[in-house]
Amino acid sequence: MINQGWVMGLMASRQPVSAVMRLKSGLEVALPGALLTGFFIGLLMGPAVSTAIADEAPGATSGVANASTGNDDPLEGVNRFTAGFNRALRDAVIDPLVDGYQYVTPDPVQQSITNIFSNLTEPVTAVSSLLQGDTDNAGAATNRFIVNTTIGLGGINDRATEIGIEQRREDLGQAMAKGGVASGPHLVLPILGPTNFRDVTGDLLTGLASPLPLAMQAAGNGVRYSNYQDDIQSLSQNAVDPYSAERAAYEQHRDYAVSNGVLPDSNFPTLVEDQRPSVATTPR
Repeated sequence: MINQGWVMGLMASRQPVSAVMRLKSGLEVALPGALLTGFFIGLLMGPAVSTAIADEAPGATSGVANASTGNDDPLEGVNRFTAGFNRALRDAVIDPLVDGYQYVTPDPVQQSITNIFSNLTEPVTAVSSLLQGDTDNAGAATNRFIVNTTIGLGGINDRATEIGIEQRREDLGQAMAKGGVASGPHLVLPILGPTNFRDVTGDLLTGLASPLPLAMQAAGNGVRYSNYQDDIQSLSQNAVDPYSAERAAYEQHRDYAVSNGVLPDSNFPTLVEDQRPSVATTPR
């Protein structure tokens, strides 16, 4: 269900741009407008994208969540009101803007913009991985950033993936979770969307420490929202209770991300197969 519009989804499979000059001319036309729109979309979306990413993670909605995905929601009344406001704002303002840019921006430029912003997340991944003692992923993120920034022409092309250096994103919220910090109550921020006390703290620290200007950070959020626009819409439209669906999707996705996709052991009893012949095979 990933939308193949304004900026290609991070998980979509597309061929890299074959002609650098063609891409350069396309970026000169499309990038300023895309960044401007991304600024406003990013300010309006932010962490809300994670409610849709949960649908992309195998098993993320199949009992992966720990206690944080329970009903730790003492602010539910306020959160429900804020979530309703955010959905109305998406429907009236954000989605029409995204649809317009999905229509006018060429697919190669879409993929290149996704690659650029994806590359800018690698330093955060490297630092967050080091804080967790994960030197392997920290090294991979560093190598990805170097390769894509140089050979990949500033991140336009994802050459690191092509040579086998896979991406696994980490953030400060995940690092704090690994350090034993509980997620805390669920929280829906006006305009920014669903998060929790731990993750919003990590996002705030990342934003303050990032050398990128606010406009670039917001544009990156806009790109991510465009990637998962269809999933966010489907999640809200198909749910009996959109708020509960969004809350569960966000918290379960975060638990899945913290565990790096490792599903917890279930406590279901093991069923021992009855070795006696069935009625159909019992000899007469």
